[in-house]
Amino acid sequence: METNDIYLLMQKAHEVKENSYSPYSNFRVGAAIKMDDDHIFTGANIENVSFGATNCAERSAIFTALSAGYQRKTIKAIAVAGDTEDFLPPCSICRQVMVEFCEPDTPVYLTREDQSILTTSVKELVPFAFETMDM
Repeated sequence: METNDIYLLMQKAHEVKENSYSPYSNFRVGAAIKMDDDHIFTGANIENVSFGATNCAERSAIFTALSAGYQRKTIKAIAVAGDTEDFLPPCSICRQVMVEFCEPDTPVYLTREDQSILTTSVKELVPFAFETMDM
């Protein structure tokens, strides 16, 4: 992706943080995903008093795209933004969802408060991914 596209995706991730429902942790996270047709979906973390029912920003964005009719492996890039001093990587559950719905080389852009961006990939985040279920 071009630099301007990366910054736009990251901007969308920062903007959607404002929609976070995080009264228990006060930890806002936003995510933006770009599809192979360049459509962008966003998601924010939505907490629940029962933390197991909480949904992360990354999964919110991915599930919204799937609910809109997009298929597996059509995600072109993912951006994650939080209010952190260091880069904010996806949790392990989100990483496993990325393995299911992204190609291994799908870029994942992480940011921090100073707006710098770290570029990684799904494969780098999950080097020994659980990818198939043999029956």
